Amino acid sequence: MKERPGAKNRPTPKRKDQEAARRRPLVETDRKAAKAANKQRAREARLAQRAAAERGDDSALPARDRGPGKRYIRDRVDSRLNIGEIALPLMLVAVIVMFVPNPSIQSLGLIIVWAVLLIALFDAIFMWRSTKKRLIQKFGAAPRGGAGYAIMRAMQIRRGRFPRPAVKRGEKID
Repeated sequence: MKERPGAKNRPTPKRKDQEAARRRPLVETDRKAAKAANKQRAREARLAQRAAAERGDDSALPARDRGPGKRYIRDRVDSRLNIGEIALPLMLVAVIVMFVPNPSIQSLGLIIVWAVLLIALFDAIFMWRSTKKRLIQKFGAAPRGGAGYAIMRAMQIRRGRFPRPAVKRGEKID
């Protein structure tokens, strides 16, 4: 038989042969090996999904982190030093100070906790206001839930943020 360009150049297989080739048992004969292989495939899929999400691939991110508006918010928060980042370590020191048996030092520790919390909150609110102005200029509107998203990200330690920061501190975002 002469080969023709663009043709499949072989006979069509019989239906029963194709079905027989696809046939697999409903229950694997070696259940332990099948379970281990299935776990390994699932693990690899989770790792690939996690790696894509850490890179900032929009399709791999959870719904709360998707979209250009949320990406812009992340970049704006990550490009500045937020007081909330240092609030957690400062509060830890203040809590340790509260265990000192002197009541005046304990009250000082409590005052430090509240002061750090309020300063971090005011810093995050001012950061959101400027970010919101830029969002409206750039996209026409701020995404729903953007304030909470920005403030929560600003309160997290930089190393623990997800998705990981894509910009360096001090980098211009516009």
